[in-house]
Amino acid sequence: MAREQVAPDKIAAVDEITNKFRDSNAAVVTAYTGLSVAQLKQLRRALGDNAQYRVVKNTLTKIAANEAGINELDEFLTGSSAVAFVTGDPVEAAKGLRDFAKENPALVIKGGIVDGALYAADDLNKLADLESREVLLAKLAGGMKASMAKAAATFQAPLSKFVRTADALRSKVEEQGGADTTAPAEAEAE
Repeated sequence: MAREQVAPDKIAAVDEITNKFRDSNAAVVTAYTGLSVAQLKQLRRALGDNAQYRVVKNTLTKIAANEAGINELDEFLTGSSAVAFVTGDPVEAAKGLRDFAKENPALVIKGGIVDGALYAADDLNKLADLESREVLLAKLAGGMKASMAKAAATFQAPLSKFVRTADALRSKVEEQGGADTTAPAEAEAE
């Protein structure tokens, strides 16, 4: 649908949803039929501060998504729809939606967009199984630190081996009576 087909009183709503799509790094479409107002409030709290859950009209949302450059969501925008606009860690939002859906089967995750990639419901559940971004970064940093320590030990090994060999050679020379190591050089000078 083109923007010209939208009634003037709906243009502000389309603009607002378009901006939400543009400002979000993820948008997850769900069906919410059967959830009470209290349950929707509970879901919004479960998503945290980095996600906003909003009941939407499919036609206006399709127009807004297309204006934001997202054409892949049309297949999910059927029946009752609500969108979780995520501005923070998509893993946390996916966990919040998955956990809430386990306790409240009326919430059905249809699919969504995460960092420009289309995710089906199963993909979003797999995303929810991941650890949070902070935990993954901490593990990466720990792995890099361990790798660096291992590399440092590897680079030091030849040097320490050389020092041990030189020390052993010096000890052997001292045991043999302190042979003069400069004798060949003096012999050449004569």
